[in-house]
Amino acid sequence: MHTRLLQRLRGLAWALPVNLAFHAAACLAAPAQARTEEGLHFSHHDWEVACDNTRTCRAAGYQADEAENPVSLLLTRAAGPRQPVQAQVALGRYGDEAEALAQAANTLHLRVNGQALGPMPWLDEPQRFGLTAPQLQAVLKALPRARARIEFTHGRTVWALSDQGAAAVLLKMDEAQGRVGTPGALARPGTRPESGVLPALPAPEVRAVAVPAPKPGAALQALPGLSAKAQAALRQALLADAGDELDPDLRAGSEGALSFEPLSGGQWLASTLCWRAAYNEGYCMWVLNGRPPHQPRLVTDMASDHTRGVITASHKSRGLGDCWSHERWVWNGREFVHAAASTTGQCKLVEPGGAWDLPTWVTKVVGP
Repeated sequence: MHTRLLQRLRGLAWALPVNLAFHAAACLAAPAQARTEEGLHFSHHDWEVACDNTRTCRAAGYQADEAENPVSLLLTRAAGPRQPVQAQVALGRYGDEAEALAQAANTLHLRVNGQALGPMPWLDEPQRFGLTAPQLQAVLKALPRARARIEFTHGRTVWALSDQGAAAVLLKMDEAQGRVGTPGALARPGTRPESGVLPALPAPEVRAVAVPAPKPGAALQALPGLSAKAQAALRQALLADAGDELDPDLRAGSEGALSFEPLSGGQWLASTLCWRAAYNEGYCMWVLNGRPPHQPRLVTDMASDHTRGVITASHKSRGLGDCWSHERWVWNGREFVHAAASTTGQCKLVEPGGAWDLPTWVTKVVGP
């Protein structure tokens, strides 16, 4: 399988340490289109945390692999002093009759270390269960400790949340937000003043520029005005630029044909299928000048689609489709700017399409 795809789908953490990544994001005074560090992703056993470039963190825990009933708890916390923790609970939806009954009745009860803590509120908008303030406090107190038993019940059915990895993930979340040693820390609270907690960072602004509406019919197979010889030379240059990212079988076949779409300001988007795996495929996409010198610039070799100035990449982590990765690039008139990166969480059979949105890179897109 494609090497870069494997790296992303295995959920590898970014190479830079957390504090260094956030320090870089805070100190860069670059234009909005500049790509800074993409936050962090950290996974340990049955828990993971994703913190985006604004320092908002989302920690998700799941059932143990041997557990019968899939379940996930999402803890979300914005950066800054005295920020509360928000909680949502998702029950497995892969043909689970007990989950359907609990959802229909809007009834789910919480039990922490054997103590019944009553019914949980139903959250209409995200279609999830929430936690009351006392319930959340009990869960947060129990999770960093060994052998914590967090259970959600409906009738005789029990969804057991694993505690394996929770302590390490909550500590990583505290570190990313500068909360270690403060009263609000989840894993290692202390008496250090809340004023020392790292502030939230603004999301970079991306100004989108309109591109021409696609004309009826297939995309162009050649740049307008180019001779056959010039077109062949351009194709050779693009395929050489793709290098090892281009599957050799596609390089020579009809599936490796190039297509061209106009952008704006005399720029064009060139694309070709670069690789194909069992249940994923990726397109190489370049921005280039319509007239020589073309100066092609590779945007990504992971693209799934391009529509009106927006390139998207969506890939399954496995064939069941319960875990995905997503990225997005937006045309700003000069280049495609990296606008979003996220995953849907671990492959735990919680929900088709993935249980959560766990971004590591967010932006504010303005314009068309």
